[in-house]
Amino acid sequence: MRPLVFTVALEATAPSLHDNTGDIDRLKKAVSAAGGIAVQIPLRRMGPIAANFRQAGFRGVAVINDLPAGAVLVDFLAEQPSVLPAMALDLGTTHLEASLINLLDGRVLASGNRENSQIEFGADILTRIHYAGKGNGLRRLHEAVVGAINGLAADLADKAGEKREHIRALSVSGNTTMVHLLLQLDPYHLCREPYIPLVNAPDPFAAAEIGLALHGAAPVWVMPSIGSYFGGDLISGIVASGLDQQEETCMLIDVGTNAEVVVGNREWLIACAGAAGPALEGGVARMGMRAGPGAIEHVEIDPLTLELRCRTIDGGKARGICGSGIIDLVACLYLARIIDIRGKFRPERCPERFVDTPQGAGFVVVAAEEAANGEPVVLGQVDLDAMMRSKAAMYSILTTLINQVGLEFADLHRIYVAGAFGRHIDPRRAITLGMLPDLPLTTFQPVGNSSLAGAELALLDRGDRERCLGLINKITYLELNVNQEFMIRFSGSRFIPHTDTSLFPSVPVFD
Repeated sequence: MRPLVFTVALEATAPSLHDNTGDIDRLKKAVSAAGGIAVQIPLRRMGPIAANFRQAGFRGVAVINDLPAGAVLVDFLAEQPSVLPAMALDLGTTHLEASLINLLDGRVLASGNRENSQIEFGADILTRIHYAGKGNGLRRLHEAVVGAINGLAADLADKAGEKREHIRALSVSGNTTMVHLLLQLDPYHLCREPYIPLVNAPDPFAAAEIGLALHGAAPVWVMPSIGSYFGGDLISGIVASGLDQQEETCMLIDVGTNAEVVVGNREWLIACAGAAGPALEGGVARMGMRAGPGAIEHVEIDPLTLELRCRTIDGGKARGICGSGIIDLVACLYLARIIDIRGKFRPERCPERFVDTPQGAGFVVVAAEEAANGEPVVLGQVDLDAMMRSKAAMYSILTTLINQVGLEFADLHRIYVAGAFGRHIDPRRAITLGMLPDLPLTTFQPVGNSSLAGAELALLDRGDRERCLGLINKITYLELNVNQEFMIRFSGSRFIPHTDTSLFPSVPVFD
């Protein structure tokens, strides 16, 4: 196990008339003797390092960046520090989530999140790609996200009692477009056939090169991607879940802006991605929101009395509804026969809960007087239609992928479900909708923010960094944009639970 930045304690013989070895050469020899490591020292760091080495009496601690091209000695300290902070970042389309890690022992020193400032220029990836092609658009998008990362780094450092400029390294896990915008690389071809990134595996670089205000010698390690729609965030998920080391065949599902899915084991992996996420992460429903305070995450409707109960993530009054809440709600509406198999409202079942909206009928989940901001939480037919498309796309992605390898869902040992989708979702409700396959609930295992977890592992272990790079050549990527089977399956999945109800034996079927 070797972190991205590590230390080597050493003691060198002081110079004398009988030993005129240069200070930097002396230091290199001492590192080699103490740690068995051959190091390089950049010219710009030689002066400060030599001064520190001599001032410390030629004994202390060498600080080394472990890079693919070799070990690079970047600093010298008189004493072993108690903390060597580094930042792991989940570079999301809408939000950034990060943790500050002590590279000396792996402890999480602080964690936090903030909005991705690029939202000012477009809420979704496609809008940002188009904006990047206009005038100074790419530079503005780059500066916006760098500013947000610098702000988040300052927040974490403050929480941990450190300074931002003491952060020694950054690992980044994000989708392919977000990485291109962070690095100020033209994303033009990402959304145009044949959907080719400018780069899949950027080499590590100095944080200062892109304007990050971290330690002057801090390296940035970016998770590699497979293609335009298969980014480093999914590579992170594979490493964090251990999917690539499993003897049994398993599946990983990560739903965010896209639904990204991987099937395989330690011998083989196949993956695909498709647009099934926006309605699930609050990007489509008018009252939709990300999982957070005030978000409805769980709904119950008594099928006989039609009494509705809901729970928010923080237990407070509702402000909106997140993806797991929408899944719960729509499944309950179906089981209570308030919507039909096409996902259309049946207002006659409980007319008192329906209101007219500019977009048509709306179902009142929480009345205005019971909501946090005095505005009712309402699910409209437009929102419901978006949910039906998302659930159909989700199941179609899963079935298309599993069919490519000649397996049945029952052949899967485990299904890892990542992100807020996995953290809050009730698999039973997703099965009712026909979003997830009808399998025993023990098959499904939430793995939290696997994108961030993978970035943390990359900071802490050279072996995991090598695993990430090795996965590029191990994964077969299926492009759904040109897959006819997916479109056929999508049409059959736009009913609850499915046009073929035999696929969902545990879900009741109504006339």
